[in-house]
Amino acid sequence: MIDTLQKSILYQFREVKLLETALTHSSYANEHGAEIEHNERLEFLGDAVLELAVSEQLFRKFPDAREGQLTRMRARLVSKPSLAELAKELELEKCLQLGRGEESQGGRTRSSVLSDAFEAVLGAVFLDGGYSAASNSILHILRNRWPQDAEATRSKDSKSLLQELTQKLFKERPVYTLLGSNGPEHEKIFTIQLTLPDGRSVETEGQSVKRAEQQAAAQALELLEDEQS
Repeated sequence: MIDTLQKSILYQFREVKLLETALTHSSYANEHGAEIEHNERLEFLGDAVLELAVSEQLFRKFPDAREGQLTRMRARLVSKPSLAELAKELELEKCLQLGRGEESQGGRTRSSVLSDAFEAVLGAVFLDGGYSAASNSILHILRNRWPQDAEATRSKDSKSLLQELTQKLFKERPVYTLLGSNGPEHEKIFTIQLTLPDGRSVETEGQSVKRAEQQAAAQALELLEDEQS
């Protein structure tokens, strides 16, 4: 399976041990002794390489896009759910080394395990072949996922965009809380509080809970994007 994986990512390892480490979950290492390396450090490295390569490609592909648009596009491409999907396309789950406990709990299909392993593989490519090799592999893997239009990111609702951005920035999702409602039954106004993973919050009102949540997400997106500028 490792040979098939190398063909799928368009990279042949000189030091295959790096790829094996990238596919080794901490649960496996914990069960087999301290001499077994696991993939958490490679995941850390791969996350940075992926973000740089995607940022570079978007920068070149959309020369007229604003920073906020580039940020949204990148967040969609490198979000944990997106990476888990890519891992499944590569059949990465067939190559993973998991501990018995993680295996029995469905770790081989768990999105967090798959996305982490995906990033670890990219980190391994970077160490083995350098940035150019890692970037080429990333561009190949994402070849069918690049957005065609920078403005198209606006078509996705604010809640989804915010979730993807906070997942990337904080590794967590925002929390929506219904604070209350007022007004007659046929025209109630709902108040929503959105709390970001870093503790900051915004409050909005709307004629439905869904609309109030979307408005809160739009405000939070503006806040985070301004900070990225």
